[in-house]
Amino acid sequence: MRQNIASGGPYEVRFGYTRAVAVGGHLWVSGCTSVVDGVVTQPGDAAGQAQAALDNALDAVARAGFDRGDVVRTRMYVVDLAVNGVAVADTHGRVFGEVRPASSLLGVAALVDPAMLVEIEVECFRETS
Repeated sequence: MRQNIASGGPYEVRFGYTRAVAVGGHLWVSGCTSVVDGVVTQPGDAAGQAQAALDNALDAVARAGFDRGDVVRTRMYVVDLAVNGVAVADTHGRVFGEVRPASSLLGVAALVDPAMLVEIEVECFRETS
C-alpha cells in the first residue's frame, strides 16, 4: 500500500510531488532544503542549510513510521561544491555517522531558489513481516 507524506511546502502542489512516498518497507524522501514556512533559512550558511534540510527529511522519515537507522541512501546536491562541500558532508557525518548510509555528494550549478545552497534526498528500507 502506498502512503504519501506531504510537507505542505510551497513547491509540492505547484510542481506535482510529495515530500515522501512509502511503499511496504521502502521510503523515498524527495529533495529537502532549508525551507521552513516557505522561507529559505540559514542564508549563506551551507552547514546550517544542510542541518535544516536533514531535519526536514528526518521529520518526513518519522512521520512515515521509519527512523534514522532505516536510512540506507542519501544524495546531497551542493551549489559551489568546492566552497560548500566539506561543510555539508561534515553535517551529514554528524547526523548519520553511526548509520553510515550509502551516499553521494554532487555539485550542481543552482537549485530552485538562488538562496538555497544544498538539497538532500533520503531513502529508507526496513524488513516487513
